[in-house]
Amino acid sequence: MNRTLHILSQTLSILLYPLLIPTYGIALFCVAYSQHVLPMPWIWQLVAIGGTALLTCVIPLTAILLLIRRGAVSNLYIDNPRERHIPYLYTTMSYCFWCYLLIAVLHTPLYINVVALGATVALALVTLINRWWKISAHLAGMGGLFGGLLSYCLSIGALPTTGTWVTWLSLTLLLMYTRLYLQAHTSTQVVTGWLLGLVCTLLPNIVIAYYAA
Repeated sequence: MNRTLHILSQTLSILLYPLLIPTYGIALFCVAYSQHVLPMPWIWQLVAIGGTALLTCVIPLTAILLLIRRGAVSNLYIDNPRERHIPYLYTTMSYCFWCYLLIAVLHTPLYINVVALGATVALALVTLINRWWKISAHLAGMGGLFGGLLSYCLSIGALPTTGTWVTWLSLTLLLMYTRLYLQAHTSTQVVTGWLLGLVCTLLPNIVIAYYAA
């Protein structure tokens, strides 16, 4: 039973790996926008999703793997907070290019740009905080994704469905339990990480919506 639970925890940690979250978010945005607002050209969606995957996952992950090969990083999760500074810094730089892609090249809606910038700020803060305290990057990513979802709902003037609330709450709680079970973080670290991601992506959009009203 313990072995099965360990495997399931590792699997969920991989599926919700922080570097995958932006790609999930952009893919969900493309689907939701096409269904509820305006159909998007497939080439635009391909560039948006592919560019996001390249800049927020493939390039940072390649850098992490190279650091592992050199012995500068112990594993993919970078469990040792003292090893996180360099790979997180590389990732933050790559996220900045991602924001440029969305804003200057693809001209995505304002609230998506704000979410992307907020996610980049959250990552920079996680990088800074990890110099003294091991805040959860996994939960920061999940909080940021939830903030992006709420920002989308705010932009179209709709509330998330009950199924959406239940799904995201369940995934968040499962991921929190997973990180605690694997002894990767304390409860304070996972909750703080989630709140950091949520605030950085949602709060700016709330402020913009308030002043635009």
